[in-house]
Amino acid sequence: MVTLGELERAVMDLIWDSPSPLTAADVRDGLGAARRDLAVTTVLTVLGRLENKGFLTRDRAARPHQFRATTTRSSHMADLMHQVLGASSDRQAVLARFVGRVSADEVDALRRMLDGAWPR
Repeated sequence: MVTLGELERAVMDLIWDSPSPLTAADVRDGLGAARRDLAVTTVLTVLGRLENKGFLTRDRAARPHQFRATTTRSSHMADLMHQVLGASSDRQAVLARFVGRVSADEVDALRRMLDGAWPR
C-alpha cells in the first residue's frame, strides 16, 4: 500500500485543490505560514517522491517545472479503501464495520450506488 507522509499529504491536498499545475514555489507558498521556512529544494524533493510514487506528473518543458496530479483525490481514497479491503482476511466483517459507522445519508447514498442509480 502506498502511503503518504504528513508533508506529502499537504502537498497533494494543495495540488488536488488547484485548478492548474503548480510549481515548487507555488506549492511552498501555498503550504501556509507554518511551512514557509521550507526551501524550494525541499519541496522539489517531496514533489519528486510523489512523482516516483505515481501521484504526480511533471511538465519538464515548462520553466520552472509544473506539477499536476495523475488522479483525483476521490480516486485515491477509493484505491486506499480497496487496498484495505484486499488486505483483510474477512472482507465482509470489514464492510459490516464500515457500514455500521456511516451516517444515514451515507447509507442512502450507498443504497443508490448499489442499485445503479448513482452516476459513475
